[in-house]
Amino acid sequence: MAVFGRLRMPSLGGATGWLNSEPLGSAELQGRVVLFNFWTLTCINWLRQEPYVRAWSQAYRDEGLVVIGVHTPEFSFEHEIDRVRQATKERAIDYPVALDNDYEIWSAFDNHYWPALYFVDREEVIRDQHFGEGRYEQSERIIQQLLGIEREPVTVEGLGVEAEADWDQAADTRDVSRLRAQRALRVTERRRVE
Repeated sequence: MAVFGRLRMPSLGGATGWLNSEPLGSAELQGRVVLFNFWTLTCINWLRQEPYVRAWSQAYRDEGLVVIGVHTPEFSFEHEIDRVRQATKERAIDYPVALDNDYEIWSAFDNHYWPALYFVDREEVIRDQHFGEGRYEQSERIIQQLLGIEREPVTVEGLGVEAEADWDQAADTRDVSRLRAQRALRVTERRRVE
């Protein structure tokens, strides 16, 4: 588990609103392990990560984990609270979500990525971070370590848009695309010769 020079959890005061909770801050989170999940509603990487975050929230909340989603919009239409509310409903997100339309929380964390996870211990020190998909078992082990527990990781299966990427299929698709491009090049070269 990485330690970031005792970087403290930044203020959440820049939130432009909250879903599933009243505003949260240091006083409400005192003595809790917190997982911050930066997301934006159209990010496919976040959609694939979300089943894990949701499962961790449900599996570890009784042990002291608080998951806080931070919705920071990438596109102008993602500023619309009704769209964010709909996304949380469709994804069955029941943990608190801070709306970060002005990028205040994003900037306070010096974040640059969707999705991004920040793991905060009971003393409000950021202990680890992860950007993008993957590393799920390691992330869960960090949560367990911060909570002082050890057990088997939760079982997660994303469905539909939440399904994990099929990287073998993606490699096949790249091969097909390359073959199509080569064929198109040969056709173009033949036409030039004729």
